[in-house]
Amino acid sequence: MTESSHDRRTRGRQIRTPRKQKENRRGKKELEDRDDASPDLGDGSELAPDPFVETEAVSDVRERVGHWLSVGRPVHLVGPTGCGKTALALHVAAERDRPVVLVNGDASLRTADLVGEYGERERYSVRDEFVRDVVKRTDVERDRWVDNALTTAVREGATLVYNEFSRTKPAANNVFLSMFEEGVLELPGKRGEDRSVDVHPEFRAIFTSNDAEYAGVHEPQDALLDRLVGVYLDYYNAETEREIVAARVEDADADLVETVVDAVRAVRAQLDVTVGTRAAVMAAEAVAALERGDESADDDAVVQCCVDAMASKTATRGEIDPLRETVREVI
Repeated sequence: MTESSHDRRTRGRQIRTPRKQKENRRGKKELEDRDDASPDLGDGSELAPDPFVETEAVSDVRERVGHWLSVGRPVHLVGPTGCGKTALALHVAAERDRPVVLVNGDASLRTADLVGEYGERERYSVRDEFVRDVVKRTDVERDRWVDNALTTAVREGATLVYNEFSRTKPAANNVFLSMFEEGVLELPGKRGEDRSVDVHPEFRAIFTSNDAEYAGVHEPQDALLDRLVGVYLDYYNAETEREIVAARVEDADADLVETVVDAVRAVRAQLDVTVGTRAAVMAAEAVAALERGDESADDDAVVQCCVDAMASKTATRGEIDPLRETVREVI
């Protein structure tokens, strides 16, 4: 049967879309795609400490944290500064084989910094030059909502590591209450119907905090603490600290590692100075660098390196002399 000219025209109108309509659809889709796009999330391997030293003492606490995460409970690691809380949290998070999101708390952190907020106004322009000498322009303009770290983690089923959690003012953390109780993240300030996000079943959270007596620490609200599993940490034993220092400073010999670790532990035990394993790593790096440069790393040099590595933890100049004498006794 021969197709009529009317049929051909009808079919032509059905399959041919005006250029302006196409471009408007394309522009609308691009805006939707920008809303749907999530930031690229890493698997945590770039954040986790390398190498991660695992002695029996480290393994025990790692397994405890991993167990609580496996049953879906958020974990709160509490301990003195420099005891390895953050390194442990990042290592456990990376082991889950899920994306990892890191948030660092401080007094200026707001709820919006966690969940997101409206960013700059967004404009998309379409120019239609289908007809010669006739230019039409369509502008699409709106506020654009931008998800921040917590919302991204909740959507993607990531592991959130909230470092220095207790340095954030408690009001900023109220959004966690509905998350851990009802499984819903509210988005304060967002307009429209999608003002909440269902928590992904694989989402997990690890919080780290210094002890309450540290300066700049806020006491989290009881309602939130009631929903967290608390794991209290202290400095690792001497064997673990030596292995950590040896792993971080590869060219440090065993005697040097033992010396600086003993010096740090003596200061920690005898003086009112809080020093972590990091100070021992810094001292060992300095002494090892002297030896690499063919300079003399005699006892005085070792003492000075140890004192320098810990001096920033003292409150007054008068505390340096007791610190130096304690280190000298060990060496």
